[in-house]
Amino acid sequence: MLIVALDPPINVGSEKWVTERYKVLRDIVKGFKIGLPAIVKYGINWLNNLFKDYDGLSIADLKLADIGDIMALTATMLRNVGFNAVIAHAFVGYEKGIEVLAKVCEKEGIKLILVVSMSHEGSKEFIDRHIDEFVDTAERVGSWGVVAPATRPNVIQYIRSKVGSKIKIISPGVGVQGAEPGAALCAGADYEIVGRAITYSDLEKVRELAHGLLESQKKRLLLCRG
Repeated sequence: MLIVALDPPINVGSEKWVTERYKVLRDIVKGFKIGLPAIVKYGINWLNNLFKDYDGLSIADLKLADIGDIMALTATMLRNVGFNAVIAHAFVGYEKGIEVLAKVCEKEGIKLILVVSMSHEGSKEFIDRHIDEFVDTAERVGSWGVVAPATRPNVIQYIRSKVGSKIKIISPGVGVQGAEPGAALCAGADYEIVGRAITYSDLEKVRELAHGLLESQKKRLLLCRG
């Protein structure tokens, strides 16, 4: 139920920060998400051995938004360094866009996750006006999952009502952005993404914080699902 975002603080100068937190948490969480901050900061080559022999989700969160061939090439490169899932924007459209990426993801064994809504307020200005079209695109290409905000459970509920159980919902925004642990799960999400609320603490506290968050998820689920 818990995916950890491994985005390093600005003042951290070594990939050791990511590696240590990954090793501390890998046996108790469902997966990890690494975005542009870490890849830009440290480059891509160090990732080659990070997810070796890891059975959970290893998500490259680059929010791809380009023509299909470029996104497909990027996804293949990410697969070669150990990622088994990639996040892309649905707004680029289906024809020669998401359709191309989806075919390559299927061929390479990469889970495709499409953004259909985001956790910041600005998502309401444009993205959220097109949720139906974005969800339709996700269904059309057989996307493994979609991104929907933990900060707005009503959006998660709406998306779940449209996709049923065939598409996973992963929800960022728990912790620093204000959503409480378990709220997105109660609304219909499959996974909650947590980053700074866990990872920005001292290393010796990281595992304890993750355990506490998992317990909070369980308690919330008991209240909402029984």
